[in-house]
Amino acid sequence: MSIDINYIPKADVRQLSKRSNLWGAWLTFHVWAVIAGAMALYIFLPNPLTFIFAFFIIGSRQHGMAILMHDSAHGILFDNKSVNDFVGKYLLAAPYGGDMLTYRKYHLKHHLYAQSERDPDIALSNKFPISKASLYRKLFRDISGQTFLRLRIVSYKIRRGNAVSIEGSEAFEKSSNWPFLITNATILSVLLAIGHGWLYLTLWLLPLMTWFFVVLRLRNISEHAMTTFDDNPLTHARTTYTNILEKIFLGPYWVNYHVEHHVYMFVPCYRLKALHRAMKQAGHGPNMEIKSSYSAVLKTAITG
Repeated sequence: MSIDINYIPKADVRQLSKRSNLWGAWLTFHVWAVIAGAMALYIFLPNPLTFIFAFFIIGSRQHGMAILMHDSAHGILFDNKSVNDFVGKYLLAAPYGGDMLTYRKYHLKHHLYAQSERDPDIALSNKFPISKASLYRKLFRDISGQTFLRLRIVSYKIRRGNAVSIEGSEAFEKSSNWPFLITNATILSVLLAIGHGWLYLTLWLLPLMTWFFVVLRLRNISEHAMTTFDDNPLTHARTTYTNILEKIFLGPYWVNYHVEHHVYMFVPCYRLKALHRAMKQAGHGPNMEIKSSYSAVLKTAITG
């Protein structure tokens, strides 16, 4: 796979590739603070509207944990390697059931073989476009918890030595369930200690089993569906512009700048927007796969 590493001046690349412990700490704090704040909102103003709001916000931030874990898997969320790996494994991946170290091995193959037959994520993108009915069936499986349960069953069978797989299951493989169990026991204990243990079921597990997977699917579609099957990172990935609601619920932490991430995967998420500007200023904008919104992506990804 050949990648042109000179899309922008090397000095700019070095500057944009700088890692920051302060940024890593802030984003890790932010993702947890938003979840805690959403729960607190419902505790102090309990009504159907605040519950619905908290449900969607928390599911989106659980997805945000996966986004930040992804940067940890690349070794770029923190400048300190030990802190990067500890936070990525225990504070970001484990709570939602991920395994950063296993994901790292899997995900780097995606970058090496993006949109080729050897890409472990190819099954998530090569079927598009699909019908509206097919998309609705997939989203229903996600929001009804079926995707969550299927992934857990597959993960259990793999750990028992069975050769089974379903679409997207490799991203959730893990060597042990203990980090997930320990972090979730901690979350439950904190909620029990403040007298709201039931929120673990309704505003932690429920969004994790449902909305999390809806958002994850929509992000996967936006990143690679209907892009080219070649070694050009400007076109085999997609950058999607977002409005404020899409930033909050679908594409937080600059994850929407996916072309830029494939061009320079060692640039931290908190510098991807600046990288996007630099690439456009260098004249690459017309050659980049860019869509104006998530809805614009879906229009190209479905038929009928």
